[in-house]
Amino acid sequence: MSDQKSYSGRCFCGAVGIVATGEPATMGYCHCASCRHWSAGPVNAFTLWQPHTVRVTKGGEHVENYQKSDTSVRKFCELCGGHLYTDHPTWGLTDVSAVLLPDLDYVPALHINYQESVLPIRDGLPKYRDMPVEMGGSGDLLPE
Repeated sequence: MSDQKSYSGRCFCGAVGIVATGEPATMGYCHCASCRHWSAGPVNAFTLWQPHTVRVTKGGEHVENYQKSDTSVRKFCELCGGHLYTDHPTWGLTDVSAVLLPDLDYVPALHINYQESVLPIRDGLPKYRDMPVEMGGSGDLLPE
């Protein structure tokens, strides 16, 4: 039996449940146009997990995919359109939107794709022009 903490979430209508176990690899904000468009907001708050720690616990038959690029396979509920998570196969990580895990203490560590920001955020966190080197980016930082 695992003593790791689990965080439960669900789609908008509640038909699909997910759980993330343990702790995320990192948490932060993405400012890219694709994430903004998908999330319908000026910034996307993400939590990145090892894929084996995120699983569907209910309503798996309602999970649909949308793949716009090689870096992201977005998962959503076919009934309500509610977002669930995004697989990032090139990074070997799964992104669960922070809002879906209400019991997780969200502590962001960085901003990515800040060059595309439409909402400047002055919080003292590193602002990567694109992404850290470990994620295939330049690693270049931008000032607040």
